[in-house]
Amino acid sequence: MSSLIRIFTRATLVVAVLGLAACGQGRLGAGNTTNLNGSGLNGAGAQDPSSPAYFNQTIGDRVLFAVDQSTLSAEGRTILNGQAQWLLTNTEYAALIEGHADEQGTREYNLALGARRAAAVQEYLISQGVPANRLRTISYGKERPLEICSDETCYSQNRRAVTVISVGLGA
Repeated sequence: MSSLIRIFTRATLVVAVLGLAACGQGRLGAGNTTNLNGSGLNGAGAQDPSSPAYFNQTIGDRVLFAVDQSTLSAEGRTILNGQAQWLLTNTEYAALIEGHADEQGTREYNLALGARRAAAVQEYLISQGVPANRLRTISYGKERPLEICSDETCYSQNRRAVTVISVGLGA
């Protein structure tokens, strides 16, 4: 019986360690992706036009949408023009486009709306020359809000598509 307890204890410890290791992998999962939040491949940061920090802070990593819409606004297209140019210049990067929605509506409705928003961004980037094999989409619906409150100031920030760049994602 003591042997069974020892085996169970070791198995539990292994599962716990693996679980913690999985938590540290980041939201994009395994593979050859690299977390580059603040610096480019050379570590230059937001001043380097080829860095992810420059992409996020200067180009802009998100576009916002109107209520129940997945149609790109003029401002959204302007941001996406910059994203497309950056991606065409920095070919070592690929993008995961996240679709999001505000908290209004059902989970299912918002997942579908987030998917349409991500697809609209993906289609626009492809129309600007970004190769489709460098772009993936995912919908989080209302599951990952930026702002949490039940009024328009929060809702408007949560109706978005975010372009998350990474080295080698999907390439």
